[in-house]
Parts: sequence; structure tokens; C-alpha cells
Amino acid sequence: MQEPQAQAVAALSSIKPGSFSAQQLTMPTADYFVRSVALPSESAVTRLYNAPDLADAFAVRLPDNAIDDPELLARFLFANQAGWVAQLLALRDVLVARFGLKTAKQLRREGAEGPRERVDIFRIYTRSAHEIILGENDNHLDFRVSVLQQTRSTHEGRSRYLVLSTVVNCHNALGRAYIVAIAPFHRLVVRSSLRRAARMGWPTV
Repeated sequence: MQEPQAQAVAALSSIKPGSFSAQQLTMPTADYFVRSVALPSESAVTRLYNAPDLADAFAVRLPDNAIDDPELLARFLFANQAGWVAQLLALRDVLVARFGLKTAKQLRREGAEGPRERVDIFRIYTRSAHEIILGENDNHLDFRVSVLQQTRSTHEGRSRYLVLSTVVNCHNALGRAYIVAIAPFHRLVVRSSLRRAARMGWPTV
């Protein structure tokens, strides 16, 4: 990794949700619309599971001068979620701990003690020039999150998009019941996080 990118990773990885002030934001963008899209054909998660129990993708347009490093985009996205997302995650932890699912606190502890890098609470599985794959394996389900930078043709020409895709593979009935229960909240959080990052302004080159 080039030195400027390494420095940016170090800086962004230390950011806590909501820690950016208005004066620190890098740039505004007028395109806040979050689109529900098909899983991108070029994403590594699209064919990861034969029959995923949850599979969705959402896209938001990136300004031309936004950075093109998917890891830095992912770190910015997850570091700046709304306060209510953290509250929802805390409630989720209380509810799922008794069923053997990992809590966010456990994942953060594993990240601090383990050798593998993480973005927020998510383990990094693979990186490429255009995509980073995050996720976790648990007793009841496995999931992967893709943060992909994609170029699409629009009526205005070629435009860059950030596509956040999620796929889940459940191992048993408890895992499937959990996914059914949290799916609406998951989609709400994804839409909110993408829209919030766009409003705050993506980091620029």
C-alpha cells in the first residue's frame, strides 16, 4: 500500500461513529439517492453461496473526485453511522447473546486480540482494486458484506457508484429466524448509512 493510503487507513480506522464535525467533512454531494440494485455480477459475493437466505444490494452515486480505494470508502461509511444505529446494535446484542450469536462487543474484542484486520466490527476477507469483502462466520449463520466501486452508464455519461451488497448463509432454523426478524432493520441501516455518508461528503483524492 502506498504511504498516503496507509496513512489514510490509519486515520480512518481510528474514527468513531459520529466523530466528524461539519468543518472536518471533506466535501458535499448533491446525489443522496440510495438505489436498490441487483447483486453486481462482478462482485465476489454474488456467487459465494448457492442459495443465500438473504441477498441484497444498494448503490449510491460517488462524486468524480471521491477516493477510489474501496477499503477507505468502507471505513468512512462504517465510521460515520447515525447514533440510532449504535443503539439498535446494542439492543440486538442483548437479544442475541442468549442464543449463541456473536455480539458487537465480542467481535471488537476478537478484532483487538486477533491477527486479522477489521473494518469496524467486520473481519476483512479479501481486497481488490475495486472491492473489499467483509463479514463473519458464526454458529448459526455466515455473512459477507461487499463494498464495491462500480462504473455505470447513465443519461449523463459514465458515473461512479458505491454498491454495498450483503449475502447471508444460514446453518439452521435459528439462523433463518434471526434473518427474517432483522432483515427490515438491516435494509434500513444500509440505506441510512449510505445516505448519511453521501450527505457528509465522501473523502476526496
